[in-house]
Amino acid sequence: MAAKRLRSALGEWRLQDADGVWVDAVWDMDFTDTEPLDPRIAEEITGNGLNTFICLYQALEPFAAGDQESRENVWTLFAENSLSHQALVALLHHFVHMGQQKRASAQQRVFGLHSAGLYLLLLEIPGSIANQLFHQVMFDKCLYTLTKCLPRELRKRKKAHPQSSQPSARRTRKKGKSCRNDNSRIEETLEEEEEDGEDVYLSKEDLLQVRNAAFLLLKNFLRLLPKFSLKEKPQCMQNCLQVFVEMTSFEPVLHEFKFSTAIDVNKAKYIPELAYYGLYLLCSSLHGTEDKTLRGMFQRLLSVVLMVQSSGGSRCEALPITAAVTSARDQAVKFISFLVDELKEAIYPVLRILLQHICAKVPDKAEYRSSAAQALVTLLDKFPCAEFADFIAWLYKFSLSLQVSYRVFALDVALALLELPERSPDTSLPQDRQKFLKHKFLVQVMVFGRCSDIAPVVRSKALSSFVHCLEMKAAAASESIQDLLQSSSVHTVLEANTNSAEGIESFFSTVSNQPLKTLPTSQSAQLTDSSGTAGPDGEEVMAMLRVRAGDEKSSVRKSALQVFESILKQGLLACREEDVGVLRDRCRDPAVSVQKQALHSITELLLSQQSNVLVQKAWLNGVVPVVMDAESSVQEKALDCLDQLLLQHIKCYNKSRSDGRQKLAWDLLSLLSSECQELSRYLSKAFLMLSKQNKFTSTFVRNVMSHVETEHSSAAWMLLAKVARSSPKLDYSKIIESWDSVSRQQDTSSGTVGHILCVIGHVAKHLPKSTCDRLKENIRSWLKEFQCPLEVISPAVEALQRLCQASIAAPKNTQELLNQQNQVFGVLVSTCENYISNIVLKEHGAEQLQEDLLVRHLFLLGEAAQMCPGKVDRNIFLLVQSILASAGSKDQPSASTDSEEMPSFQLLSQFRAPAMPTVVRAHALITLGKLCLQHEELARRCIAAVVREMEESPAVPLRNNAVIVLRDLCVRYTALGEPYVPNLSLCLRDPHPFIRRQTLVMLTNLLQEEYVKWKGCLFFRFVSVLVDPEPDIARFAEYCVVHVLLKRNPAMFSQHFIECIFYFNSYEKHHTYNRFPQSLRAKQLFSLKGKDNKEKRMRIYTFLLDHFTNQQKFNITTRISHNILACFVDEILPLDLEGSELLSDAFAVLSCKEIKLSGMRSKPEDDIQPDENEMSMKNLISQVQKKYFIEHIIPIMSSLKSMMEQKRLPALKDLMNCLREMMQDYRNEIKDVFAADKQLAAELEYDMRKYEEQLAREKESEQEQLPAAHGEVQSPSLERAATPGGQNDNVQSTPGPNTPSGPSGPSNFDALKQPVVPRRAASLTTLAILNSAKKALEDMSKQGSKSMGGTLSASCEAQGTAGSQQVSLQSLNRQSSGENVAVAGRAVSTPEQTINDLTFGAGVSCIGSRHAPGSALVEKDAEDKPRDIICLTLPEILPPPPREWNVESPARRSSQRLSQRRARHKTPLKPDK
Repeated sequence: MAAKRLRSALGEWRLQDADGVWVDAVWDMDFTDTEPLDPRIAEEITGNGLNTFICLYQALEPFAAGDQESRENVWTLFAENSLSHQALVALLHHFVHMGQQKRASAQQRVFGLHSAGLYLLLLEIPGSIANQLFHQVMFDKCLYTLTKCLPRELRKRKKAHPQSSQPSARRTRKKGKSCRNDNSRIEETLEEEEEDGEDVYLSKEDLLQVRNAAFLLLKNFLRLLPKFSLKEKPQCMQNCLQVFVEMTSFEPVLHEFKFSTAIDVNKAKYIPELAYYGLYLLCSSLHGTEDKTLRGMFQRLLSVVLMVQSSGGSRCEALPITAAVTSARDQAVKFISFLVDELKEAIYPVLRILLQHICAKVPDKAEYRSSAAQALVTLLDKFPCAEFADFIAWLYKFSLSLQVSYRVFALDVALALLELPERSPDTSLPQDRQKFLKHKFLVQVMVFGRCSDIAPVVRSKALSSFVHCLEMKAAAASESIQDLLQSSSVHTVLEANTNSAEGIESFFSTVSNQPLKTLPTSQSAQLTDSSGTAGPDGEEVMAMLRVRAGDEKSSVRKSALQVFESILKQGLLACREEDVGVLRDRCRDPAVSVQKQALHSITELLLSQQSNVLVQKAWLNGVVPVVMDAESSVQEKALDCLDQLLLQHIKCYNKSRSDGRQKLAWDLLSLLSSECQELSRYLSKAFLMLSKQNKFTSTFVRNVMSHVETEHSSAAWMLLAKVARSSPKLDYSKIIESWDSVSRQQDTSSGTVGHILCVIGHVAKHLPKSTCDRLKENIRSWLKEFQCPLEVISPAVEALQRLCQASIAAPKNTQELLNQQNQVFGVLVSTCENYISNIVLKEHGAEQLQEDLLVRHLFLLGEAAQMCPGKVDRNIFLLVQSILASAGSKDQPSASTDSEEMPSFQLLSQFRAPAMPTVVRAHALITLGKLCLQHEELARRCIAAVVREMEESPAVPLRNNAVIVLRDLCVRYTALGEPYVPNLSLCLRDPHPFIRRQTLVMLTNLLQEEYVKWKGCLFFRFVSVLVDPEPDIARFAEYCVVHVLLKRNPAMFSQHFIECIFYFNSYEKHHTYNRFPQSLRAKQLFSLKGKDNKEKRMRIYTFLLDHFTNQQKFNITTRISHNILACFVDEILPLDLEGSELLSDAFAVLSCKEIKLSGMRSKPEDDIQPDENEMSMKNLISQVQKKYFIEHIIPIMSSLKSMMEQKRLPALKDLMNCLREMMQDYRNEIKDVFAADKQLAAELEYDMRKYEEQLAREKESEQEQLPAAHGEVQSPSLERAATPGGQNDNVQSTPGPNTPSGPSGPSNFDALKQPVVPRRAASLTTLAILNSAKKALEDMSKQGSKSMGGTLSASCEAQGTAGSQQVSLQSLNRQSSGENVAVAGRAVSTPEQTINDLTFGAGVSCIGSRHAPGSALVEKDAEDKPRDIICLTLPEILPPPPREWNVESPARRSSQRLSQRRARHKTPLKPDK
């Protein structure tokens, strides 16, 4: 029966009609490049649609299943009926091939899938191998039908990237990831072209048919695998693994399925379910060794776990994180866990390698790292304790890797591991491995240990991970945190060198040509733990966090604030001023994200510790000032915090008195009205902005009014004073009653009285006229009694002025308002005048002096006089001036500007009052300033006196008030006050810090509002505050300069930088720079001249350079070389000691790191791969800098070097340091830099090498001091050579046999930080040379003066050839009188090629006999006697000028050579016949 059905089914395939030649060709070509089937035969086969395929499948299935009815041999049936099974396979291949074409229709794809199923069914029938039915290419084609017959749009959808994960091309390339190479781009282009050429449309029904056909084909594979071994077919095995892994992500799984060792494929519903079962079947020993199969399988599942798309090479592309992708990842992790449960110990080594590859290949994006860490921990939890501990030990070494992304991912894994319960170690686990099972190790070593990593991204990640640790509820993690913070000596659980230093093993050796190499470990970990040493205690932890809160990277600062918040909020450590102060100070951080985090953190801390006064004060000082921040979003955040804590919880006094949030609100308001009154102006600004949001409703005002007669009285009146301006709906009667009450009481606080008066002033316009008149008279009478505190006089005068405005009929009638004010305030002015006259004019008035009362009269006089200027006469001016002049017993010189004397203050010499206390004179000065604001003529006469008090008064209050008055006069009368701005700037050097800070504030305000310009020396005096001895003032100056003034004039720093170098060195020989008219006192105050102040000067220079743009840095380099260095080379400026100090600063600036262009200052620890635009810009900047370096800097510095060597200036060392630093920047381009002049390259290289050797010898001499038996001999050092005046002879060593003297290529110039050693013991080589010189002198003294030079020359030449180190003795030719003679010719330190043959005929050497230790020719008392010296040049012969450096350009040299060649080819002249 079965045979009959099979013959019938085969008849429909027209096997006998198939051309035998075509069939043989298909098999001979190995199913690769075949001719198409005859269309007629193909049409006949597919005429009935799928019935032909289904009938054959149903006919063959009993033979494959081995049913009872199909005992007949199918291969015999083929032979008996003259049917060729090879022809059938060829026909099946045709349909498979057609279905895999990219333009195939849905029907062709379905036919191809069914044909592949028929071929697999044939393989399943016993005898298929014997009949040579199996062919590897045909098998692979049938296998790949599962993927190639899929519609292309499905694969397109899988490759697409979401907008959220990659919004820009910049973000697609994260830190540490290299750019794509050209090959990958070509591949992408080809793929896009293929996809563009596809225009086949498949409907939903077509897609469903293709999916069902693929589902059936997969079932056929699964039925074949238990019967058909792939052990001898490794390539087929690898292809099966690849296809099955791809099919695991073919479609989403709606319902979770369970993995099992045996499933019924007929009951399966999803393709991924069948694919995973196929992977499990491949793990059978029937198909090969488990280890090899698992390696190949895990290699392909790795991309599913990491959610990446593998492109066939080492590059992987991250997939969009969708529900389908995450579902496929979860299924892969569950399947691997299922395999671990089934295979146990056999899978552990391969699983360990898989976990290592997850660590190494995870995409460097936060969401992918988090997902991979969770998957890794899930699989790691399957390990027993021993393997678990081993992997944690490897993970720790992985966390010390040089690659930043590795260290970041290790933190993600450590955080995920803390979610697992802590394991109890087995008894068999070694003691040194048990520590790796503890959460204490993860928290204290792997997380906290990375908080000081060199890379900012790792520091930030470690700190945020530490926050998660603090918030965990697990007991083990909490205990580890408490142990770290609270114990005085925490012993860490890690030894420095673990024994499990294993890299990632490559398990792709049999399946991949690119195995993953062993991971390097990094020694850059900022961790020095040992099992026997003490770790950090709580104080050290907090100190580290404070440092991180001030980190240069905003992300690190933000994470550190989160740690502070969590630690203090949970009460793990008590709140201290320095810790809470970190949160307070960061509220004014330059970064907006850090500011917002600080506002949030300190608010959360206050809500958790509402009764802590320290936190309350920190919150007020941190949040309230931020309402005036320039960033609107930060303003809104601060206003929200104020509204949340201050306003929302204020309720009626009789309700909810036990409410904790209301108590907190009143505690804060009480602090604002008492200890934190300096925040009043910020609060006024905040409430003004909140009033625009309609926050102050009538209900709110009534609630506040209910507290005015309670213990919250002071705070309530303060709050009412702030909100009354925008909320007129007040109970006026209650306000007036309160005023009547407090005006009669003497014990009411001045703050409360002032706030009540402020409220009265705000509501005056709503009061009836009769009430206003009564209040005016009441307040005026109250002021005339002079019993009120000084602080409430200003609010009272302001309230009177508002009441006057409210009482007039027409608010815009100015004359009527003036009459009202003259009437009200004129009485007060007369009262004050009479009292002051009685004190000043009467003979015994000083005896009746009451200091407090006189101060009140003076202050009220100043306030009232501004309201009625017409009531102030000349007598009042004289009275105030006389009080101010009352301290001097003799005439003092009047204040002067820096350029000329000012007119004297005549009134002070005509009339003097009795001596007054300082406090009275200080208030008199303020009153005089207020009077000057209303009377310009008085200001003209008095401004000189004000300046004199500012400069010469010994009293701090007087100097302070003079600064304030002068600032107000500059605002009111700019032309009058501007000439005295230099005098005002002198106060920046006042002895008292308060005056310096006050002057800084005033000058900043004047410059910000542009009342004053940067004229003269103002800029240099201003920036000198950057090195103020008080750190707070210096920091405040930085804020003023950068965040206030630089924004208005971005080019300010670069415009003044060159002159800064001249000004701070007090160098006045230049015809342009530092030519300001200054007094001697001003020069002395602001001079930073000398070596002692060089550090301060450099701090100013580097601060300015830090805020330069790249263009400004490049321009300033040009200006330094042209305006400073070139001036000395061209002899515009004299090269003397004063010029040496100027040059020293110029060289230090050129060699500092701050002047380098930002494109050349990338930090390796940032591990950031710049994009193409950045790279091209960096290359362009480098080329421009290099060109300028070659054409300008090197020639100028070379000429300077020659000149400074002759004059032996101290700045020579700074020049060498500068040149050395420049060489380091161009280490790889040295040959190109010196291509123009190889001679110059050889000379400079030799000098640099000898300079380094000399500094190295000095360093060694500090460590090894020779015995003093030989006596003290000055060392041959560059410092000695650079001593002014040539006080010391210079002895320099020349190259010996081991030191090449010619050009030997660029040397490695390391950074120098060697102190100047004034005197040190001589080396053995130096002593040997000097002893030889002593013997030579003794010989010469015997032979006579004629043979002196030859004997010494021979002696030195013998020493130079026989010794291990040749030495040249370069020093000054010193006569017996001590006169210096300049060195002639080329210096020994710059040889052309070699200096082995030294002669002393060029006048470059002399040896004084007093230098030979122990010489008999030296007498202690022979200082005045002529000395025996070798003098090879006559003193009257002037030395020749120094040879010029060869610095001509290559272009010029090439043109000269060309002309020489042409000259050679000319016809020689013939002699005349």
